[in-house]
Amino acid sequence: PILTVEHLGENRILHNDLPCISEQDRERLKKYSLLEGDIVFSRVGSVDRRAYVRKEEEGWLFSGRCLRIRPDCELVDGKYLSYYFGLEAFKKYIRGIAVGATMPSLNTNILNEIVLQIPPLETQSRIASILSSLDDKIELNLQMNKTLEAIAQAIFKEWFVDFRFPGFDGELVDGLPKGWGKGKISDIAVVTDCLHSKKPEKVKEETGFILLQLENIVDGGILDLSNKYYISEADYKKWISRIEISTGDCIITNVGRVGAVARIPKNIKAALGRNMTGIRLRDGFPFPTFLIELLLSDIINVEVSKKKDVGTILEALNVKNIPLLEFSLPDYSVLMAFEKLVSPIRNRIELNQAENFNLSKMRDTLLPKLMSGKIRVP
Repeated sequence: PILTVEHLGENRILHNDLPCISEQDRERLKKYSLLEGDIVFSRVGSVDRRAYVRKEEEGWLFSGRCLRIRPDCELVDGKYLSYYFGLEAFKKYIRGIAVGATMPSLNTNILNEIVLQIPPLETQSRIASILSSLDDKIELNLQMNKTLEAIAQAIFKEWFVDFRFPGFDGELVDGLPKGWGKGKISDIAVVTDCLHSKKPEKVKEETGFILLQLENIVDGGILDLSNKYYISEADYKKWISRIEISTGDCIITNVGRVGAVARIPKNIKAALGRNMTGIRLRDGFPFPTFLIELLLSDIINVEVSKKKDVGTILEALNVKNIPLLEFSLPDYSVLMAFEKLVSPIRNRIELNQAENFNLSKMRDTLLPKLMSGKIRVP
């Protein structure tokens, strides 16, 4: 695998859609290989993005859009240094010293000249241990969610694609179990486009309202709100003129990662950002788990691929086509049984995500206090 800027997550390397090179090319480019404890920075654009290299990523390479920092382990703990680079004050500083008027960029000379104020190595290691324990729990929840979503999708496929659901005798009428029919998204949900307007300015959290962004949608139907984009009350009222997204609604992306889906968790209200569409269940169809699993399934993925437009730069899904996405509509009793079986799985996924949000907030609160010595580690 070879890393690009897109694989730099929140101090972790993301393993999705990794490009790979041959063993021969890896040997030729071995000076760009990574070791456990390295830190990879974005060279251009979002120059404050960085990720720590773990043991499972040792031997991978990094692209020309990245820079590698290799800590001297006798002087500095690599994990500590990576968290140090995550301080908001440091990120602001690195953005300020980046060069380039149009596209900010870093180089090795800039990074080499940065002055660090760090505690003794033993203190560094203790601080890194506290912070990484929170990140490890976040990672565990993410892995659990992947497993739970795979289980939910396996049940969905078994019931609604292979027709192996409890009580079915195997008899098909026009290719479907008796009592089933052909359905479209518009039969079970109301589809509402986002407001097509200039993106409003960002404001501080304490005075703001949430405007959803494409990056808030992650794999598995999850809405990731660790990075919220807040807008003013006046802008919020404008952006919810079509729909105010709230608990249980689903959203689907129209551009870029076409067809990426997420469900809004409990106690969340937000405005729908650009290039997204809201999908809200109709009052007479009380099966929210079926809706999110349907939208995540291969059934809808195939339908989306048929209806998306391939442009010269980006693929796009016309909002008018979303209500037309087709699927097999089960009878009421089967839908009730599926909801009863799978909704606890989906609820556990969303609880894990909520816990991750709280853990991230705790980590980000502790980070500057530990680094400044306001909280002393034992």
